[in-house]
Amino acid sequence: MLIVDLHTHSTFSDGTFSPEALVGRAAKRHVSVLSLTDHDTTAGLDRFLAACGKKGIQGITGVELSAEAPHTLHIMGYRIDRSCPGLQEKLGALRENRRRRNALMVEKLVSLGVAISLEEVEAESGGEVVARPHIARVLVKKGYVRDIASAFNRYIGRGAPAYVASSRLTPEQCLEAVDEAGGVAVLGHPGLMGLDEDHLFALLERLKDHGLWGLECISGHHGSGEIYYWMKVASRFGLFPTAGSDFHGVDRPGMDLGVAVTEGLLPWARLGVSI
Repeated sequence: MLIVDLHTHSTFSDGTFSPEALVGRAAKRHVSVLSLTDHDTTAGLDRFLAACGKKGIQGITGVELSAEAPHTLHIMGYRIDRSCPGLQEKLGALRENRRRRNALMVEKLVSLGVAISLEEVEAESGGEVVARPHIARVLVKKGYVRDIASAFNRYIGRGAPAYVASSRLTPEQCLEAVDEAGGVAVLGHPGLMGLDEDHLFALLERLKDHGLWGLECISGHHGSGEIYYWMKVASRFGLFPTAGSDFHGVDRPGMDLGVAVTEGLLPWARLGVSI
């Protein structure tokens, strides 16, 4: 058995661990293969890979893209060339969209009587990507809500009074961006999409036709029964089953690094890993 984790976040997006702290924690939990998949940025990857080298962990370059859909739809890109101009152009546009969205959400919060500023939110992030969890942390610190979940439920979650929809790439554009950077694309935590089987299978057919390589079957968001189901779905569509915790740090208690898998789970060489 191997301990791996192909879905993690750092302070360069909405995680609470620096790349070095993330790798340090992974080493303590005996993780041998690790990928940093920050939202819409590759800025933490150099530090991440350097830390992996020091700890003897096989590090995989990664990124997570949120695709345009009426439900959660996240595309993971692995073994990407982070210097790819096309990828970086798309990531830059996504981050700019986030900045505009954050400003609008802060305006809505102020109109609701919440004393908050965009500068406070950006300071809370400390990284290149500012996202809703950073707004939530400020709301917690200032006493408007008791925890992150309450901030989403009361103010900034989908359908809440300060929510603003984001501008995203289409799923096909996400897949194209990963392919352009020489990577492989995986559909992340599919159990969060909430689709019935007809719509799910139609989506997977469509994404497979546009280059989808894998399905994140083993996820911190999936129970044991769900994992079995998603493994069957991956087999049905000829997708490779991947495994990741979606670790964000202290914002998500009970979700820690590392997933135990068989050595034959994946063609590891395709991800640049030697097992």
